[in-house]
Amino acid sequence: MNTEEKRFFVLDTNVLMHDPAALFRFMEHDIYLPMVVLEELDAGKKGLSEVARNVRQVSRFLDDLIKNASKEEIDRGIPLPAPESADIVPGRLYLQTSTIPLELPPTLPGNRIDNTILGTVLALDKKFKDRHVRLVSKDINLRIKAAVLGIKAEDYYNDKVLDDLDLLYSGSSELPADFWETHSKDIKSWNEEGHTFYTVSGDLVNAWHVNQCLHLESEPPFSVTVRKIEQDTATLEVAKNYMHGDHTVWGIHARNREQNFALNFLMDPDIDFVSLMGTAGTGKTLLTLAAAIAQTIDDKLYREIIFTRVTVPVGEDIGFLPGTEEEKMTPWMGALMDNLEVLTKEDTNNGSGGSASGGNWGRAATQDLIQNRISIRSLNFMRGRTFLNKFIIIDEAQNLTSKQLKTLITRAGPGTKIVCLGNVGQIDTPYLTETTSGLTYIVDRFKDWPHGGHITLHRGERSRLADFASEIL
Repeated sequence: MNTEEKRFFVLDTNVLMHDPAALFRFMEHDIYLPMVVLEELDAGKKGLSEVARNVRQVSRFLDDLIKNASKEEIDRGIPLPAPESADIVPGRLYLQTSTIPLELPPTLPGNRIDNTILGTVLALDKKFKDRHVRLVSKDINLRIKAAVLGIKAEDYYNDKVLDDLDLLYSGSSELPADFWETHSKDIKSWNEEGHTFYTVSGDLVNAWHVNQCLHLESEPPFSVTVRKIEQDTATLEVAKNYMHGDHTVWGIHARNREQNFALNFLMDPDIDFVSLMGTAGTGKTLLTLAAAIAQTIDDKLYREIIFTRVTVPVGEDIGFLPGTEEEKMTPWMGALMDNLEVLTKEDTNNGSGGSASGGNWGRAATQDLIQNRISIRSLNFMRGRTFLNKFIIIDEAQNLTSKQLKTLITRAGPGTKIVCLGNVGQIDTPYLTETTSGLTYIVDRFKDWPHGGHITLHRGERSRLADFASEIL
């Protein structure tokens, strides 16, 4: 390859902390690691956090690469392994082996690690005038300072699932108004075990995904789920209506079409994985808890409900907390407690009446029954476990990386169902964006699996005050 086309990437520490495999993601281009980056990696290797685990993995990768290399080979650059899917000559890994004179303006003293990295990039740009030297960093402020100095800098994009969040699979689609007119001749229908099915053929099928929700604005409303796709023929199942009548889930009705689709996925024992996305107030947690309690206590499909979420504070951190794992997690579980209060109230209202004291006693008994079946767990202690016949709820999943979610989902044993909830518009984890969030990643990867379902909830159902505030604020 022409040297002018081969780039020279200087990696910031946060890139490797974010993705340990970043060393192998630059194809035919060369990578340079300043010594201060190795120093930062060494300082961050201790602990049980995901960042510390990533740092230790980076160290193992580097050790494997240079294990049998001599000093001269390290100076010349260590060849990186070639990707299996690409027919290219891989780049090389260069480590800083000598002192580089830093020429930074007085406004940027070189005693700060970020400024030392900037000075290193400037020196390399002067040394390799025939190469395109670029800084890769997840730190926005460092990229801004690089632009001020005339250094070409960019974000790390390899973990980006989509170019634009608008391209993310929503889980539902509206059928054209002339659907019946154009497909009535090709449609076949039948009933099986209380469910109504249709087979449809045509060009529309090519744009559908398995378990995609389809609806048609008509009277009565037509809502179906794609159950099977074979070439240009799809099998559709009419969705159960949880919006009216006796079809409730622990006393909860669906208030809109998307919530109804969500309850169909949550109550389907053949669906092992469900992801629900939506803004605050769309009912993600309430619907999931209602389905989990109904199937755990009433139907006894699951032995226990496990509720977990990442503990990323929105404001100032409240520090270390005393007590057991469950007691430490309690301050983070406000959403769980709020929704449990709604569900126990609904259960009491659906009872046969009685005195006020009896109602209070019944509510307390119901709360005890439910809370005995719900375990609150920290993500830090989920690694290495296997969950059998559990209903696992992962709240605030948008704050997890794709690797963290993979670690959690692969914990599922036989008979376990996992539900991921989140809103990619409220990401609190540093260096994660809407297009690199683990929630975005799993929605995109699971969209064609016959035992997985996804739906994006758009309409808030919290209160008229919350709805109005969401619109104007």
